[in-house]
Amino acid sequence: MATSDQIRLLLIEDVSQVAQYVRGLLMSQSQIKLIEVIADGGKAVLQVPELRPDVVILDALLQGRVKASQVVSQLREGGINVPVIMLTVPQQPVEVDPARGIHGVLAMPFSGYDLISRVTQVRKDHAAGETTAASISIAIFAPKGGVGKTTIAFNLAVAAARTGRNVVLLDGSIQFADMRALLRVPADAPSILDLPTDRVAESDLAEVVWRDPSGIDILLAPPRIEMAEMVLTRDVEKVLSLLRRLYDVVIIDMSVALDELNLALLDRVDTILEIVTYDSTTIHNTIAMADTFRVIGYPASKVQYLVNRADANAGIDPAELTHALGRVPEHHVRSDGAVVVPANNQGIPFVLSDPQAGVSQDIDRVVATLIGAGQAAVAAGTR
Repeated sequence: MATSDQIRLLLIEDVSQVAQYVRGLLMSQSQIKLIEVIADGGKAVLQVPELRPDVVILDALLQGRVKASQVVSQLREGGINVPVIMLTVPQQPVEVDPARGIHGVLAMPFSGYDLISRVTQVRKDHAAGETTAASISIAIFAPKGGVGKTTIAFNLAVAAARTGRNVVLLDGSIQFADMRALLRVPADAPSILDLPTDRVAESDLAEVVWRDPSGIDILLAPPRIEMAEMVLTRDVEKVLSLLRRLYDVVIIDMSVALDELNLALLDRVDTILEIVTYDSTTIHNTIAMADTFRVIGYPASKVQYLVNRADANAGIDPAELTHALGRVPEHHVRSDGAVVVPANNQGIPFVLSDPQAGVSQDIDRVVATLIGAGQAAVAAGTR
């Protein structure tokens, strides 16, 4: 799913001089790529889904059988969610109206700076607005492997689906595909790499997600380690934006690394649920991560702690963990190997195999708290 960070621009313009002028302004820069110039408004609506532009510039004075206003209407009616900039002249003003499909206006004459600034800003504003306010996104993160992170993520997702919500689980362990291993997914099962490299539509996603018998959708990581480098940060950001528009709850099983991709995901989620255990190395790494999150600028409310195997403190005083974190952990999940291990060995969630078990009820309580907290954050506009 490799692509560049260029903005893909489509120009719908029937005046060749104007089209050539735009080409000339974009010639000496690399931020925006003009992928095509279409002179016929009637053909434009058919070609936009194939070309997958990030932004469309449309001449408001378009001649021919299909006028500019009709092009905008047909794009909206066709469910093509692409921002449109109207190109006009001062004598024919056009109002910005996203509800009508007009996301920006560019009046002639304009400079290269005007063109690049308008395209960049419209693309940025549109991307920011793609996230549905009602969705809740949670990153399951751990500062160290072996703490049960993937098992927790899977069961949290299934427990959230049992509340009647539409849930997707993103396997963010791009290199090692932890979710594939846990669920014993076939090697030829589609992954995030099977999505288009440019604009991702709902229909594209429907063909790629793994429909788990537990009732959740899972977007899997690539099946082989060397494929991880083909997944770019920009691609994952686009996918996350789409997931947040289509699902009530998005849960991400993160990898341990704190690289560019992980930071991009952590930046965009509502809550980071950090998994800790009563282990000296884990506690040390958790403290280091808390310092890092503060430096990044994450508010304390964005991070919550879940103590896994909370009834197995291995000689470490729980008060020591509280002191190290500087706060009382929000969540506790007990250790119950007799329930968890057999379920994991079968690739099924323990919240379904034994919903009355104490460990399953712990997960239910975590879900209730996280979803409630997520809804409160949305209502308060704290994202």
